[in-house]
Amino acid sequence: MAKYVPEPFKIKMVEPLTLTTRAERECYLKDANYNLFALRSDQVYIDMLSDSGTGAMSDSQWASMFKGDESYAGSRGYYRLMDAVKDIFGYRYVQPVHQGRAAEKVLLPCLLKEGQYSIANMHFDTTRGHVGLCKAIVKDLVVPEAHDTDKYAPFKGNMDVHAMKAFIEQVGADKVGVIIMTITNNTAGGQPVSMENIRETAKVAREYGIPMIIDAARFAENAYFIKTREPGYADKSIIEITREAFSYASAFTMSAKKDAIVNMGGLIGIKDDERLFDAVKALTVPYEGFVTYGGLAGRDLEAIAVGLYEGTDFDYLRYRIGQVEYLGELLREAGVPFQYPVGGHAVFVDAKRVLPHIPYYQFPGQALALELYLEAGIRGCDVGSYMLDPDPVTGEQPESEMEFTRLCLPRRVYTQAHIDLVAQAIVNVQKRAKQVKGYEIVWQPKVLRHFTAKLRPLA
Repeated sequence: MAKYVPEPFKIKMVEPLTLTTRAERECYLKDANYNLFALRSDQVYIDMLSDSGTGAMSDSQWASMFKGDESYAGSRGYYRLMDAVKDIFGYRYVQPVHQGRAAEKVLLPCLLKEGQYSIANMHFDTTRGHVGLCKAIVKDLVVPEAHDTDKYAPFKGNMDVHAMKAFIEQVGADKVGVIIMTITNNTAGGQPVSMENIRETAKVAREYGIPMIIDAARFAENAYFIKTREPGYADKSIIEITREAFSYASAFTMSAKKDAIVNMGGLIGIKDDERLFDAVKALTVPYEGFVTYGGLAGRDLEAIAVGLYEGTDFDYLRYRIGQVEYLGELLREAGVPFQYPVGGHAVFVDAKRVLPHIPYYQFPGQALALELYLEAGIRGCDVGSYMLDPDPVTGEQPESEMEFTRLCLPRRVYTQAHIDLVAQAIVNVQKRAKQVKGYEIVWQPKVLRHFTAKLRPLA
């Protein structure tokens, strides 16, 4: 039976939510060209589109923002943030940027050349987009068990190390510009990566002289899974686990909008390579702003420094991941298929199994997300074929390895009653799954199309 983990905080402030009718939601979707990103937030009751920047900041974070030093160069918040990153991650160099994709925009061109491969356990959408902007090629090599959504495995996000080594041998080490370890593995269902796998991946990277970096958006959630699932780490703190994991990489990119629980911000960390840091700074100035603010206000730097520590608190993480597990157990009891066990930030409903009559090129993950909005005003998103841009050479629609509808839980935002409602809405949609139709795209941009594409329902 599903058990809810009580919140390790009390509520000081509330924000009203808008209740809408199904008829209203039908009109809203049509006006939004059936793209959930195009909806107004006040047209949404429970917003599970993303956990990025949607969390509730603490009183300590808000208090720190009043101390924000808005000097153009050398603000106190920059140095406070540097100290926090050095303490938690053990890295010498830190570059703030305005969010995670900005970190990718700055760092990846320093590592990738045209025609090279970027290997990852799985690239997420913005990472995939920025690899493409470097005119490089993505190669996802997640372990096979990630594809069996029913099977329990403690670390479904792992890199397939044997396949990675074989691929490097096949194409040549000079053709691989970077190896990226995404923790947790968002595209595979928010699945964690073990310390052993991080260590073994780094060993292969060193053997072939390829830099390994970490996509650290959900580093604390990944450390929690290592602590609770991997032998030898039960008595380690979240920060101790984090320091070890990051010791195996040479750099990291991070959206601070996730595990640092802020509304805006990102980081690039570089362990000890001064030349790489100089290259990063050189790109930061024209792209993001001066190096000591990186596109952020001084108050944002302060909030990130506080949030990094709050996000590594074990009691908070137990509650945070417990919310996701609670939703997963409700769905499992009702027979709804999803990536099992749940990851750290979201439940990934297996849209391919809920809607087997909808082929990948009619986007079952997007269809299920749209139907869930019509059912109860809940906004999720597709993590499947709709998220994949067309092949740049042939224009063909790629087929995703998995077709998910992702339901993210913002940090410290929703209550047990909200989650109960979400579970019931999904069950209701599954009962009439055969009536759900697919969609086609009528307009799309060249890169990261799912944010702004226009769709229409098929008859």
